[in-house]
This record gives sequence, structure tokens and C-alpha cells, in this order.
Amino acid sequence: MQVVWSSGPVTGRQVAAALADRGLAYTTWLTVLTRLERKGLLSRDRQGRAHTYTAVASRDDHIAVLMQQALGQADDRESALQHFARSVSPHEAEALRRALDDLG
Repeated sequence: MQVVWSSGPVTGRQVAAALADRGLAYTTWLTVLTRLERKGLLSRDRQGRAHTYTAVASRDDHIAVLMQQALGQADDRESALQHFARSVSPHEAEALRRALDDLG
């Protein structure tokens, strides 16, 4: 996903080239891309003989969904939010305050 988010639409060959240091075969990258598409994280378009993969959501949107999923697992959401709020930096806390102020 990092390659797709940083590069935009990519082919399997572009992903394999960007991650060549991992030592995985091109077909392995195609399998990973196909699985990410099945999970709804990527969309696939045919470009000639190759497929081009595009992220369905931005990195920030994806992280927000992961945070919601994690919060959804808490027995006490308020307590989990309080623990999270205590763990962020002052700058991040101010960003949260601004975001909450924008909502209401």
C-alpha cells in the first residue's frame, strides 16, 4: 500500500521494482495486489496487457478506519479515548481539539 499511496496508480511490475530489495518474485507481488483488491483496498483497471492498481482511499482515510476499528473493540470507548488522548503529543492534542471544534 505504501508504494501505491506514494506513487499513485501502479502496475505489478512497478511495485515489484519499487520493492526489489525484498527479494520476492513478481508473481508474489501480483498475488499481494490481488488480495488487497479483494479486501477492497485497491481498485484494478486493465491497461493493455497489464493491470493498474489504485488505492480506493487515501492513507489518512485508511488510518482513520483502522482507528475506528480499534476503538470498536474497546469495552469502554470513553476510557480508550482518554488513554489515547493522554498518549498524544501536545501538538497532536491541539490538532484533535481543532478537529472536534470544527464538528460542533
